[in-house]
Amino acid sequence: MEGQKVYYLPPGKGKKPVVVADDVAKPNGIVGSADGRYLYVADIERNKTYRYTIESNGKLSGQKLVIDQGSDGMTLDDKGNIYLTGKGVSIYSPAGLLIGHIEVKEPWTANVCFGGKDRTDLFITASTAIYRIPMRTKGMFTPSCPAFSVFVK
Repeated sequence: MEGQKVYYLPPGKGKKPVVVADDVAKPNGIVGSADGRYLYVADIERNKTYRYTIESNGKLSGQKLVIDQGSDGMTLDDKGNIYLTGKGVSIYSPAGLLIGHIEVKEPWTANVCFGGKDRTDLFITASTAIYRIPMRTKGMFTPSCPAFSVFVK
């Protein structure tokens, strides 16, 4: 790979990833919207989170600054709210307005995802522990979420 960029692996095109966003310094947290229209990318170095439109060919267009905060990990709930990690978990509306914050008494929170039987438990991985918080909202299905597979009964 040629650097810290956002890559896409087109189906049936071999194993060569294609750069779809090179306008971020250090992409880290990344999540797609439930409808498949948008990709959210957190640039942890610039401390920003952007939204891109996903084109039919997998390419990204229309980078838009959504939140003035970067993130290590991120997830979305079924209302499109964006959960960013770092110092606790910050929750933003789809428009990028801060609507909540979950304080975690740890130096750093690294990842966050919804899991459990109905995806109503928020799992937070932090410096020394994993936390589970029952939520009133339902999270998006995130197949890469380790907590989802571990805690589903």
